[in-house]
Amino acid sequence: MTSTAPALALGDEALAELARAAELLKGRRIAALTGAGVSTDSGIPDYRGAGAPVRTPMTYSQFLADEPYRKRYWAGSHLGWSRFATSRPNSGHRMLAELEQAGLVTGVVTQNVDGLHVRAGSQRVVDLHGSMDRVVCLHCGQAFSREAVAERISVLNPWFDESAASRVNPDGDAEVDDVSRFAVPECTVCGGTLKPDIVFFGEFVPPVKFEEARSIVARADALVVLGSSLVVNSGVRLVGLAQKRRIPVIIVNRGVTKADARAAVKIDAGTSETLALLRDALLP
Repeated sequence: MTSTAPALALGDEALAELARAAELLKGRRIAALTGAGVSTDSGIPDYRGAGAPVRTPMTYSQFLADEPYRKRYWAGSHLGWSRFATSRPNSGHRMLAELEQAGLVTGVVTQNVDGLHVRAGSQRVVDLHGSMDRVVCLHCGQAFSREAVAERISVLNPWFDESAASRVNPDGDAEVDDVSRFAVPECTVCGGTLKPDIVFFGEFVPPVKFEEARSIVARADALVVLGSSLVVNSGVRLVGLAQKRRIPVIIVNRGVTKADARAAVKIDAGTSETLALLRDALLP
């Protein structure tokens, strides 16, 4: 099988670490934990990579407490959704799906909310922080498709378009300056507050969701972390679980992560090119 990413895409040190990783992973069932770095090749920006802007995300308590905050969030989220909806899985997403089909990857736990792993063909995906394509009512629990809510927002705000956004962030939020005229949609069932089905800063990962993620790691023989700096506690907890089970942890990320000292192998490189070379080493 010929790699879609040339070896020259990785430096000598990264190639040496990749060879060590391939040896450790041979014959093992692999759990994958992915972060924003997996989706950068799909045009979705990273939170903390080189050149990432400093930002202060809206917290869950702010969203609940104040209508102007909800206006700002929904305006930015609506513009960000249009970018997410047109994004396509990249070669890294597709190679993880291929490794799953080959029986090597037993599941993907993702911190991303873009839905690209599922669209790439991965079957067992736990979206730890939710997914932007779902909207829920915080009062009655009714769920809606994001596409349907987006259509309602466009009808309510015919004056509002992509020119209002200055930047799109990895969680599907965009930076918008003036939202004073923005009309926020309400639940069509009870008139309650709508929220994208994602975990906000200051909000906890639902226990049932974390248990699904934990079970993927618990049944694997190795954990590969891809494109995450592991700053969020839920990811670090999964690395800790792998350590307790004494299974190797492989980290692929540009720059340092919070768990580098715990890794059996750390590859400082992009995820798409590294996954291409790992696939070639692991598949016959």
